[in-house]
Amino acid sequence: MLKMPSVSGISIVILIMILLLSVSIICAKDSAGQEVHLFILSGQSNMAGLDPKVSFEPAVRKAFSGDEVIVVKYALGGKPIHRWYKKWNPGQGEEPKATGDIYDRLMTRVQSAIAGKSPKTVTFVWMQGERDAREKYGEFYADRLKGLIGQLREEMGRQDINFVIGRLSDYAVNNKRYLFWMQVRSAQIEIAESDPYGAWVDTDDLNGSDDELHYTKDGYAELGRRFAEKTIELIKKSDRLNTIPNYADLGNAK
Repeated sequence: MLKMPSVSGISIVILIMILLLSVSIICAKDSAGQEVHLFILSGQSNMAGLDPKVSFEPAVRKAFSGDEVIVVKYALGGKPIHRWYKKWNPGQGEEPKATGDIYDRLMTRVQSAIAGKSPKTVTFVWMQGERDAREKYGEFYADRLKGLIGQLREEMGRQDINFVIGRLSDYAVNNKRYLFWMQVRSAQIEIAESDPYGAWVDTDDLNGSDDELHYTKDGYAELGRRFAEKTIELIKKSDRLNTIPNYADLGNAK
């Protein structure tokens, strides 16, 4: 004769099943509830020389230790901003040979890194401008940079993207080496300070005693720390404005 399990035996089985189901739900909730913070790093040689794993990543991972941190960096030395900004117009009757190709490669990497995820925050870290100062595009740089930020916000479908700009160093503050150096520096500050989601970092002391174009090894480590500090500050701000400037349509030289 088939022996039926006792009531107490059934109760234990049900209890075990409930416990297993509860653990499964809790684990799923932790996984689904983990916030994602995306950091996009790009620019030319002084961004290329920065290793995010030295100081930037450790700082942001510590600040958001309970969340998922994704860092995507793609940088190429000696490249002007029109290699990122697609609506770039030199204002001199000649179109550049390539527009936006570095940006496209950067965004391919970004989309691959965040596939299937919805970042809570996105922060763009930018270290570029030396080439534009050299090529005498200083007067157009503010509009170009506004356009690039708008381009990124439009593509990602969110106007709350933070950005941190590394201001050009003191390499050519007398404008003798690069005639439009100071104009680019001023534009970088202007853009960062006119947007509640923007910030900039000083790099004047990162290029050694001879004020070289590129930074020292310790300089790059400090640059990573400064970028991290500003990004964390922006993300943790609680008093942001509800509206920000719309840069999507800006950037064409007049």
